[in-house]
Amino acid sequence: MSGDGRNPRRPTLGRVLRAKPVYGLSAFIPVALVLDQTGASPSLVFGASALGIVPTAALMSEATEQLAARAGPGIGGLVNVTFGNAPELIIAVFALIDGLQEVVKASLVGSILGNSLLVLGAAMLVGGRKRTRQTFDRTAAQTQGGMLLLTVVALALPSLLELAGHVSLPSVSQTRRHFGGSVEQVSLAVALVLIATYLAGLFFSLRTHRDLFNPGSDEEVSDSVWSVRRSVGTLAAAGVLVGVMSELLVGSIEHASRAIGVSQFFVGASVVAIVGNAAEHYVAVVAAAKDKMDLAVNIAIGSSAQIGLFVAPVLVLLSFLFGPSPMALVFNPYEIGALLAAGLVATSLASDGESTWFEGVQLLALYAVIGIVFYAA
Repeated sequence: MSGDGRNPRRPTLGRVLRAKPVYGLSAFIPVALVLDQTGASPSLVFGASALGIVPTAALMSEATEQLAARAGPGIGGLVNVTFGNAPELIIAVFALIDGLQEVVKASLVGSILGNSLLVLGAAMLVGGRKRTRQTFDRTAAQTQGGMLLLTVVALALPSLLELAGHVSLPSVSQTRRHFGGSVEQVSLAVALVLIATYLAGLFFSLRTHRDLFNPGSDEEVSDSVWSVRRSVGTLAAAGVLVGVMSELLVGSIEHASRAIGVSQFFVGASVVAIVGNAAEHYVAVVAAAKDKMDLAVNIAIGSSAQIGLFVAPVLVLLSFLFGPSPMALVFNPYEIGALLAAGLVATSLASDGESTWFEGVQLLALYAVIGIVFYAA
């Protein structure tokens, strides 16, 4: 019997990998588990688990999008913003429980830098490679940029309390530092303000100005949208896998960083931050290549702001329940400088509503310079 007459739409492994090549990295999930159980080198466990997180995070992202498409624009938008940063939140929670507070803060900074500089820069470069310029909604970009500036300034300000009291900021070699009760209470108050601002932003983007933040709302809806049951089941399964890989990743950070000769600060700001956001990074660059810069800018700058307005405050709140001590929003000098530089440069280049490939080069150059400084720190 000819194979052409049987289930022509049945997705084969080859078709899935061609459509979503990132799922090919799923082979590293069992590899990471085997390496961990056999007592292999922490560097190997760290590398395999980091690669294993990428496809599970991508699966979470796809399940979230499918659930959002089935739920409609209002609830769908809420689903997207709620679960969009779930992978990095899960990774950070495991690190928080292990007392790696400075690694958590480094990964938060790395996520903001990765989205606002690396992803936005790559999107502008790839999208503008064959085009004179690309345009996107200026009002939406300025709104997202304002949120990003608020984020980086709010995260940096609590450190002034330490400096004003002639107390040194954390060093890159520290994994945890207990700050005074006043700084921890200020961090809690700042976290609550940021969460309130985040909720106001949701109301703004999902209700009163929905048209600015749904550039793809007039596109055709796929005829193969998953059922709610399948979406929820996939989301739950992917969440479990992200959790398992995150536990292996966090458990091997200390020994792996020592073995490869880099600081945990650099590992947290680069590797940990990138693997949790890899799926979003890929989507933004592909969208820019298809001249969908509204979507690319929304992902890059919007996700950066979301890290500071939602993920960081939630982790501060959770630190009062888990871990050895509350996590204060006090960053080291390298993180503060990088946050402010990224916020100012990314917002400046995106605020005019158009982009060129050279603006992408500028953002990538700044990301490279910050990476060099972080490595040498």
